[in-house]
Amino acid sequence: MAPPLPASPPLKQPSPGETVLGILAGSGQFPFLLAGAAREKGWSVVICGFRGNTDPALEQKADVFTLLPLGQLNSLIAFFKKHKVRQACMAGAILKPRDFSFKPDLRAVRLLLRLALKGLGDDAILSAVAAELESEGIRVIRPDDLAPALRGPAGILGGRVPTPEEWRDIRFGWNTAKALGALDIGQCVAVKNGVVIAVEAVEGTDAALARAAELAGGGCTLVKTAKPGQDERLDLPSLGAATLALLARHAYACLAYEAGNTLFFDLDTALRTADAASIAVLGIPAEAETFFRAHLPGA
Repeated sequence: MAPPLPASPPLKQPSPGETVLGILAGSGQFPFLLAGAAREKGWSVVICGFRGNTDPALEQKADVFTLLPLGQLNSLIAFFKKHKVRQACMAGAILKPRDFSFKPDLRAVRLLLRLALKGLGDDAILSAVAAELESEGIRVIRPDDLAPALRGPAGILGGRVPTPEEWRDIRFGWNTAKALGALDIGQCVAVKNGVVIAVEAVEGTDAALARAAELAGGGCTLVKTAKPGQDERLDLPSLGAATLALLARHAYACLAYEAGNTLFFDLDTALRTADAASIAVLGIPAEAETFFRAHLPGA
């Protein structure tokens, strides 16, 4: 049996110059990094996690911590208001429920009914939850504003430069990912030789990239972008050292992502992995076509 977690420090009452941050925490390391960045600024951290998604060890990073079943929207808002949260952000992935772990309260049911006629895509649900928080005086902020060093930089980052053929795959994958993102399908595609091999859907990036390698073998390119018109406070694309380890395992040729709007965890470690596996890593800047024309022969 694992040893019990140490008790969280008591919540500090906000004083002039001090802030309380609420975090809606999903899975992965992002909630840990965000909580750490907030506490380094002297902020109090109030974390609401979700059973089956959030690592309970996150309690060690919080002044106040709770775990709720997915769907307890009123309890979430009441918890934040009780602990003086006036601004909050979302960090980490939330798996779509496949069992009885989803227990919507009346407020969540009403929200879902309002959305039913518009579609229940990820963006619509997250935006609706954010609107509910803001209706109660809890401002939803962009999480990487607290930790800007996590934003993936622009340019060719690793030691390998894509071949002309790979540049064409990157450009094709970029345009494809943006088109699919506009339909709220996913944030990434895997391509090879001008053919879409896999599209990210509900299964997530890791499963999509593994499926592409199974179908097409080595040499694929993974392209990950933010969705056009996406609320940048919510569900930013993310990559990390674990992503590069998977790409290396499946013999990918390139990784391209949207610079500035993608979170990149453990960048130095990721680039060492990329160089060892001869994977080209690129951050595509906002002026994507200008970037492509500068690097793609004959563009």
